[in-house]
Amino acid sequence: MQKESNHIQGLTTEQVVQAREQFGSNQLTAQKGNDLLATILRIVKEPMIILLLVATSIYFISGKIGDGIFLSAAILFQAFISIYQYSRSKNALDKLKDFSQPTCTVIRNGETQKIKSEEVVVGDSLMVEEGGLIIADGKIVQSNDFSVNESILTGESLPIFKDKNSEDASIYSGTTVSSGLAIVTVTAIGNETRLGKIGKSLESIEEEKTPLELQIANFVKKMAIVGGIVFVIVWVINFFQSHNLLTSLLQSLTLAMSILPEEIPVAFTTFMALGAWRLMKMGIVVKQMKTVETLGSATVICTDKTGTITENKMSLSKLFVWSTKKLSDLKEVSTVEEKELIEWGMWASEPIPFDPMEISLHQAYQRFSTKDERPGFKLVHEYPLGGKPPMMTHVFEDGKGKRIVAAKGAVETMMRVSSLTDAEKKEINEVVNAIAKDGYRVLGVGVSDFSGTDFPGNQEDLKFIFKGLVAFYDPPKKNIDQVLKSFYDAGIKVKIITGDNAETTTAIAKQIGFSGVEKSINGDQLMKLSDEELKECVMETAIFTRMFPDAKLKIIDALKEKQQIVAMTGDGVNDGPALKAAHIGIAMGKKGTEIAKDAASLILLEDDLSKMIDAIAMGRKIYTNLKKAIQYIISIHIPIILTVFIPLALGWVYPNIFSPVHVIFLEIIMGPTCSIIYENEPMEKNLMFQNPKPISTTFFNWTELTISIIQGTVIAVGILLIYQYAVYNGFNEELTRTMVFTDLVVANIFLTLINRSFYYSIWTTLKYKNKLVAYIIGITLLLMGLILFVRPLTNFFEFEPMNGSQLLICLGTGFISVSWFEIVKWVKRRKKNVQIIQ
Repeated sequence: MQKESNHIQGLTTEQVVQAREQFGSNQLTAQKGNDLLATILRIVKEPMIILLLVATSIYFISGKIGDGIFLSAAILFQAFISIYQYSRSKNALDKLKDFSQPTCTVIRNGETQKIKSEEVVVGDSLMVEEGGLIIADGKIVQSNDFSVNESILTGESLPIFKDKNSEDASIYSGTTVSSGLAIVTVTAIGNETRLGKIGKSLESIEEEKTPLELQIANFVKKMAIVGGIVFVIVWVINFFQSHNLLTSLLQSLTLAMSILPEEIPVAFTTFMALGAWRLMKMGIVVKQMKTVETLGSATVICTDKTGTITENKMSLSKLFVWSTKKLSDLKEVSTVEEKELIEWGMWASEPIPFDPMEISLHQAYQRFSTKDERPGFKLVHEYPLGGKPPMMTHVFEDGKGKRIVAAKGAVETMMRVSSLTDAEKKEINEVVNAIAKDGYRVLGVGVSDFSGTDFPGNQEDLKFIFKGLVAFYDPPKKNIDQVLKSFYDAGIKVKIITGDNAETTTAIAKQIGFSGVEKSINGDQLMKLSDEELKECVMETAIFTRMFPDAKLKIIDALKEKQQIVAMTGDGVNDGPALKAAHIGIAMGKKGTEIAKDAASLILLEDDLSKMIDAIAMGRKIYTNLKKAIQYIISIHIPIILTVFIPLALGWVYPNIFSPVHVIFLEIIMGPTCSIIYENEPMEKNLMFQNPKPISTTFFNWTELTISIIQGTVIAVGILLIYQYAVYNGFNEELTRTMVFTDLVVANIFLTLINRSFYYSIWTTLKYKNKLVAYIIGITLLLMGLILFVRPLTNFFEFEPMNGSQLLICLGTGFISVSWFEIVKWVKRRKKNVQIIQ
C-alpha cells in the first residue's frame, strides 16, 4: 500500500501566485465602516469630552478666549490620547487575530506544506483530517473513513460520511472533520464559499462584556450619576450666591469634571489588550479578553499526559508475543513471530500515519520487513478510534482479494473482544503491569478473519485473535519537574487526566515528582460516583486514567461546583467539550486539532506547559497593576473633589480655588500615569508565591476602596491645611491657588511612586525596570516648572510665584501626606516575616 497522496503533485509555486492574483486571499471580508470616524464619534460621546466642550463654549461666550483656546487644546490632547490608546489596543488585537487563525496542510510541488488558512488558493490540494477545521470549499479526490460535521450550515449535528463517489462529494468552509482523512481540490475561498455567501462572517460576532468590564462600567456610571447630582447642587448654590449664570455653570462643571473617573475604562482596555499582546510575544495566544482576567485566579490545572507532561515522542520499545509468551526489547527482535506482531500493529494503523505511535510502528515495519507489502494493499474499511477504552480496526485488500483485518487499542478492550480465558487475561495483565510500571504505554494487537462485505456496525462485534502487546516509551519533558514546582509554589493544584492506564501514568508521575501519585481513579469508576462523591473525589484525587469525553467533562464541572477556577489542556476532538467548559481552555498549537483550538480560550504555540506559568504570572501581573492604577485614580480624585467642593460648601474666603483649566491640567497628568506607568510595571517578586485570588474578588471591594479613600482623604487634608495656612498668613487668592495646586501635583508624584507596590517599600520599587516612570514624572515636573516660573503661563493659570519657604512647605506637605503609607507597608512586611518564622 503506497501513501495515497504520492501521486498528487498539487499546484506549483507559479500556479499558486496566478491563482492568488485571480481569486484573491482566503479571507471572509465583511463590510467595514470607517474605524477612525467611529473612534472620533465614540470619543465625542465620552462624558469628560462633553463637559470640556460645554466649558470651552462658556469661556468663548464669556470672552475668555485664552481659557477657551486652552480647553480646546486639551480636548484635542484628550482625543489624541484616546485614539492612541485605541490604536494600540486594536493593533494588539489584530496581531492576536492573525496568530490565532487556523493553519492547514496542502500539497504543492509534490510535497505537503503547513500554511495559514488565508494562504490557500483555488485549485490547491488540501489535506483535512480528524479534528480539523475545514477552511475552504472543495471536491473530494481521495478519502479514508471520512466524515464531516456540517451543523454550522445545515443544523444537523450528526456526522455525514463522504467520499469522491458520494452524491455530495464536496466539503465546505466552516465545517469540521469528525473522522478519517481526505484530500480535496479547493473550489472556492473567502466570500465565495458557501459560508461566505450566507454571511456567517466571524467579524460580525461581538464578544460579550466580561464581569470586570461590567463592574468598571457600573462604577463609572454611578460616579457619573453622583457627578450629575453634585453638578446641579453646586450650580444652584453658586447661582444664588453670584446670580451669574455662566460663572456658576463653569464652577459646577469644575466639580463635575473632578468627580468623573474617565481614566478607569481607558486603563482597563489598555491593560487587557496590551496584556494579550505581551502574552502573544511569549508564544501564548489569547482568544478571549476574559481569559486575561481569569488567568490570575486559576486554582487547578488539568493536564493530559502525552505531549504535555511527556515529549510526545512515542518510540516502539518492547514487544510481547502471545503465542511464544516472550517479552523483548525492539533492538532484540529476531523471530518471525516478533516481526509479525510489528506487521499486525502497522496494519492496524492509519495508512498515512500522523500519530507518533503509528509513525513508530510504520518505521519499525520498514526496518524489519524483508518486503514492503503496503503498495499492494488498499484500505477498504475502517473503524475509527472508539469505545471505552478505545480501539481501532482497519481492513485492507490487495488486487487478488487477500484481506487483512487488524486492530489495536487499550489492552483491556482487545482482551475483551478476543477469545481468552480468565486465566489468560490474568497472565496478560501481569505482563502489562510489569511493563507499565516503568512508564511504558501498552497497546494490545489483534487480528480477525472476517471475510464478508457486510461489516458489523460496531468493531467490537468482530471476532479477534489476540496477537500480543506493543509498548511505547514517551519520556517526560526535561523541564516538567520545575514546571510542577512552579505551579505548587503558586498555590495551584495539578491533576493529570489521561486516556492511558493507571500503571503507566503513575510511573511517569513518580519520575517527575508529581504530587498525589498514591491515588488514582479510572473513567468507569468515576462515572458511577454520586454527585457528592464526585465533588470530593475530584478534590482529593490527582490522577484520572482511562478517561473519555463524558468523564473529562464531569471532572471539570465537579471542580467548578467546588468553586475552583479550572484551566485544562487538550489537543484532540474529544477534548472539545471539556475545553469549552473549563474557565481557561488551553489548546496545543502544534499537536492540537483545530476543533480543540476553536473550543479553547488560549493556545500554547510551542506545546510547552511551562508557558502556562508565564501566562498565569502575566495574568496576576495585569490584575495587580490594573488594581494599582484604579486605586491610584480613586485616591487622586478624592483630593481634587474635596478641594473644589469644601471651600464652596463651607463658604471659605476663596470658594472657587480651581477652574476647569486647572482640573483638566491635572487630568492630563493623571491619564498617562495610570494607563502608561502602571501598565508597564514589572511583576512583583512575591506574586507567584501567593495563592490565587478568589474569582469573586472585585476591584471595588471595601478593603481596597478604604485604603484608596484614606490615602485620598489624607492628601486632601494636607491640601486644605495649605489652603488655611495661606489664608491665615493673608496671602491673596492667586498665591493660595498656587500653593494648593503645587501641593496637589507633588502629592500626585509621590502617590505614583509609593503605590507602585502595596507591600514593598519605595526603595525596592525604585529599582524596578520601568523607564516610563522617569519620563512621565520628568514631563510633569517640566510642565509644572513652566507654569510656576514662566510669567505668561503663570498669569494664564492665575498663579503667583512662590518664594523658597512657600515652595518647601508645599513639597513637604505633599510628601508627608502620602509617605505615611510606607509605615503601613512596613507593618505588613513585619507581620509576614513573623508568620514565616513561626
